[in-house]
Formats: sequence, structure tokens, C-alpha cells
Amino acid sequence: MTAPTTLRHTFPKAEHLCLQRDIETLFSAGSRSLSVYPVRAVFRSVAADGGPRVKVLVSVSKRKLRHAVDRNRAKRQLREAYRLRKHTLTDALPEGMGLHVGLIWMAAAPQPSAAVARAVGRLLHALTERIAPAQTPGQRP
Repeated sequence: MTAPTTLRHTFPKAEHLCLQRDIETLFSAGSRSLSVYPVRAVFRSVAADGGPRVKVLVSVSKRKLRHAVDRNRAKRQLREAYRLRKHTLTDALPEGMGLHVGLIWMAAAPQPSAAVARAVGRLLHALTERIAPAQTPGQRP
């Protein structure tokens, strides 16, 4: 009996949005955003360049969470929630299209991991609905 194929729940460095010019364009005009408390997602579609098609930035402001321990925990929660649910986004992405996403913490206090995971899951689901080409029943794929 063969083992079923498993999803690779990884978040390697190549999928991190690190370049300053990419971050600046993500937050410039033309970007769109969605919010599900305690997380806001800012996203921008880009042309796929041969690397990972989705790159993600995780941000927790010092103004929101003053203690480094709380900021680090929030970033860890965001990364973990994205890592486990990223397949919903990558599977729905049309061929030749890339996406830059910024996950931004909005809460002024630490949140339970389950609440963060639910929020990121809902954000990614809403994001797939926004980027997936809308197809009507009579339209060809």
C-alpha cells in the first residue's frame, strides 16, 4: 500500500518577502487589502519570475505590542498559520501570476493561536476568491 501524497507545510526563506523595493511597491498605490481581526493582509499581484509564486511579509508593530516577547510570539503565530494554510492560496493562483502578501498584526494585545489561525485562514480564503478568475457557468476556463 502506498502512502498518500502529503502537502509540504514549509515556509522557506525564498518565500519571504525581503527586498526593500518589493516591500515599497507592496505598500504603494495599487495594492489592495483585506482585514479579519486581528490580522490585515495587503496584497499585490505580480508577474511570476521563476521563483516562488507567493512571497509573504510578516509584520508586528512595536506600537501595537510593546514587549518583544509578545511581538515575537505574534510573528510566530502568523508564520505558523500561513505555513499550514498556504496551499489554499498557491493552488488557486492562475498560471504565470505571482503574489506579494503582507500579513500585518492589528491587535493591541496578544491573541490566542486558534484565533490567529482562523483569521489567517479566512483571509487566505477571501484572497483566493479575489484573485481567482471569475468563471460563469457558460464560460470556458
